[in-house]
Amino acid sequence: MLERRTETEHFNLNWQQQLAEAFNSIEELCRYLHLSPDDLPVSSAAGKRFPLRVPLNFAASMEKGNPHDPLLRQVLPVNDELLAYPGFSNDPVGDLRAATGASVLHKYQGRILLINTGSCAINCRYCFRRNFPYADLQLSKQKEDAAIRYIEEDPAISEVILSGGDPLILNDARLTGLIQQLSRIRHLKRIRIHSRLPIVLPARITNELLDALTQSPAQIVLVVHCNHANEINERVIAACTALRNSGITLFNQSVLLKGVNDTAKQLCELSERLFSHGIIPYYLHLLDKANGTGHFEVSEQDALALMRQVQAALPGYLVPKLVKEVAGMTSKQYVFDDASGC
Repeated sequence: MLERRTETEHFNLNWQQQLAEAFNSIEELCRYLHLSPDDLPVSSAAGKRFPLRVPLNFAASMEKGNPHDPLLRQVLPVNDELLAYPGFSNDPVGDLRAATGASVLHKYQGRILLINTGSCAINCRYCFRRNFPYADLQLSKQKEDAAIRYIEEDPAISEVILSGGDPLILNDARLTGLIQQLSRIRHLKRIRIHSRLPIVLPARITNELLDALTQSPAQIVLVVHCNHANEINERVIAACTALRNSGITLFNQSVLLKGVNDTAKQLCELSERLFSHGIIPYYLHLLDKANGTGHFEVSEQDALALMRQVQAALPGYLVPKLVKEVAGMTSKQYVFDDASGC
């Protein structure tokens, strides 16, 4: 086993090098955190089904010696992933039914989603696309022209969402080329990018990337994915500040996860920390029921009880919308409490 660089050496590398040095071994991650795999419910079988991948930036925000760290729980393969839960499936939100031959997901009126890549910088254990057939549906270079034609031929499409995987895994040349092609479509108003990289691999926010985003005549909206306030370290703050200073609108979406952020205190701290750095808390998702994720589920009833507490503690603009995605519906479904209106 090669000796790891020091953290200082690692964070001086470019983002591709940092990504290449991400943890991909349960034993190595546990060693870094001063934990023993023997004391954790880890599962090598779960790790084979859905490999571990954790950038050092994310691991560095975990509490060493704490087997219950909320960031560790998001990435550690465990035995519970092998259990079958009623109602869980490989396609929980109906992506496959909405897919076209051009690698376009067209579920909702006026907006379409492009599966740009199957790769991520981090493998979140609760991922709703952990079983997704990316080899068949991701936007290869060959399919890109067909996707552009699909958008051009439908003037009702005003927004394109770049998703994945994580679209910011694409290199600057590929991403710039795609944004330039989309920006030439006159009826397109916005390009929305869904990415976890500003949170888990903030080195990805380079000057070259900022140039690619700011040169588009279409408005760029970046939706980051952060579940816990501890994920927001100084490197993340610097990256998000650079995005905000470049005129990029920043929103956050979280997933409500048992053992990670399922207390009102944790949710309030997350909203406060996000907003203090210019990120609007937008969505709090109920868990999408993908096979292998059932141990993260928080019931709708418990989620509503949490939201009542959050609503009582925070001003309205810091309270994210509680939503769930239902296969076949024409939009995300807001989850309301009839008694409180939240």
